[in-house]
Amino acid sequence: MNPFSLEGRTALVTGANTGIGQAISVSLGKAGAHVICAGRSSCAETVGMIESAEELQLDFSDPMAAQGIFDGHDVDILVNNAGIIRRADSVDFSERDWDDVIGVNLKAVFFTCQSFAKARLARGATGAIVNIASLLSFQGGIRVPSYTASKHGVAGLTKLLANEWAAKGINVNAIAPGYIATNNTEALRNDPERNKAILERIPAGRWGEASDIGEAAVFLASPAAHYIHGAVLNVDGGWLAR
Repeated sequence: MNPFSLEGRTALVTGANTGIGQAISVSLGKAGAHVICAGRSSCAETVGMIESAEELQLDFSDPMAAQGIFDGHDVDILVNNAGIIRRADSVDFSERDWDDVIGVNLKAVFFTCQSFAKARLARGATGAIVNIASLLSFQGGIRVPSYTASKHGVAGLTKLLANEWAAKGINVNAIAPGYIATNNTEALRNDPERNKAILERIPAGRWGEASDIGEAAVFLASPAAHYIHGAVLNVDGGWLAR
């Protein structure tokens, strides 16, 4: 048996319409999973890139949006990728921007994990959760207070849930992506000074590809990671080791 195979398993990926979420969905599909591509906007493009996939509309501006989803879908793997960011100086940061980001990036992650685990435990089934954390789960960043707080929270929540569910057959881990070449980082890559500074800090000497995160998600969702619980895997080209 291939320990990295996801044949016969169903995965739900949130924020699957583009970027890292799309890449994770495609990678899971290549590993043999049936992928439910969930997003606030259409995931039709992502679904078209996968042999066995379907689309599901989930808008985490309501952090409880996933309640009941797993009762109707027998899902083995959950990838919490959906997230938002708001930027402003901390002295000017609004309550609305704080609440919106914490709601999507942290509250929704917890209650989606809870819904998934309830369904798996009720079935007496195992499962795997992969949360998408950030380099800002370990660093402070600048002008993104609610994002930094939320991603520190995701790292802590991943460890807490692993403590509670590891012995019950549910693996809970996270990935902390480094600087990845997606639409969200296009402005940075097009800025010669920022691009140069970032590349000089990355030991690998290149921006990451979204597929780098996708392959890491396959690993953490697969039987090969059966004894990995509560880990936050840095996929950053060595950024945090610098």
